[in-house]
Amino acid sequence: MTAIPPCTLDAHDIHKAYGRHQVLRGVDLSVTRGQLVAVVGENGAGKSTLLQALAGTLPVDRGEIRLTGSLGYCPQDPVLNDNLTAEQHLRYFAAAHRLPDLDHGHALMARLGYQQYARTPAGHLSGGTRQKLNLTLALLHDPDLLLLDEPYQGFDWETYLRFWELVADLRARGTAVVIITHLVFEQDRFDTLADLAQGRLTPRTQATEAHHVSP
Repeated sequence: MTAIPPCTLDAHDIHKAYGRHQVLRGVDLSVTRGQLVAVVGENGAGKSTLLQALAGTLPVDRGEIRLTGSLGYCPQDPVLNDNLTAEQHLRYFAAAHRLPDLDHGHALMARLGYQQYARTPAGHLSGGTRQKLNLTLALLHDPDLLLLDEPYQGFDWETYLRFWELVADLRARGTAVVIITHLVFEQDRFDTLADLAQGRLTPRTQATEAHHVSP
């Protein structure tokens, strides 16, 4: 019998309202090691609210969220200091995570193709490059679970392909990845797709054995 990998994330009966507006109405989501999950929904469906709740940055009204291991969170709008350079952002986040060096951060910068902007203030970076820095900071401490909110927004085609190559490597190492998006262009990349509508999450396809990650 094949062993079932432990859940990296297990969210049950998540409710969240803003005043009288009920955004999440009992969301359940379980993610295991190495799994790639897409949460799909229209604008205003509550996708970002759900991701913030999973990341622990937004308290829920009801429900339970359990996380095994470390978390990396990449919000849709990069939380950057416009006066700090990309390199300085790496140093601050490395210090926060007590990392011994910036080797992993520099490798990610090179892989995403923006190492030439290491000394450029974040306020002078293009939207796509800011998103690359946003992703780098989320991955800096090599998390067990990565939460991504519209991660390829602003990416050019080359960066888009590099992104999926990076995701493939993360999954091979056992990292679980949850992507929030309003569009899914390549459904076969994902183990599971779930639609968020009317405050509820409904699986569209279930996990498969094969990982389809080629562009």
